[in-house]
Amino acid sequence: MTTIGIIGAGEVGSQLARAAVAHGYRVVIANSRGPETLSYLVDELGPSARAATAADAAEAGDFVIIAAPLKPANDMPVEQLAGKTVLDTNNYMPWRDGRFEAIDSGEKTVHELRQEQLPASKVAKAFTHIQAPRLFLSARAPGTPDRHALSVSSDHPEAVELVTRLYDEFGFDTVDNSPLSESWRSGPGQPAWLAHAHQTRERLAANLAAARRIRYPVRG
Repeated sequence: MTTIGIIGAGEVGSQLARAAVAHGYRVVIANSRGPETLSYLVDELGPSARAATAADAAEAGDFVIIAAPLKPANDMPVEQLAGKTVLDTNNYMPWRDGRFEAIDSGEKTVHELRQEQLPASKVAKAFTHIQAPRLFLSARAPGTPDRHALSVSSDHPEAVELVTRLYDEFGFDTVDNSPLSESWRSGPGQPAWLAHAHQTRERLAANLAAARRIRYPVRG
């Protein structure tokens, strides 16, 4: 049985944990407040899940999901994530995260910065333009006509392959929006983001192509 480490137990991390357990994965989940604060969630998830520290969740996972914002001072367990595929569900929201001049200027995407913070990991942007409740509401079996599609971006083809398999298991088609430098196309304010309620593979591909780079004023 494959184990998924999940760092972040908010709405997105918790819902991904539920989806993972429902599809036969083991889950080791962490938050910023300590494992003892996750007893309610682990009880809900059942025997396939346990709470841990972020470092332990990273160590235990065959691959790892980060469901937490990027911080200027890296707070992720770099050593334990080395060599692993890391699915980053973060979106750049300056009102929440503060401003990153490299992102505001268009020099880098938030996921390129995550990759720089985790140089020995294989980062993929995943699950970023779907509301957490729709992970169950929009899921459909493989082959279903007009199936909901999600995008993935990565500099590592093997990470794209892993996310594509996971999407399919969870009930979604995939559009490859690689590399990470293109990951802004599914970010907040873009057509793919605004149409998140339901997008077929064809519609998502068109929305990604229609994206226009948002540049914030750079602070002087």
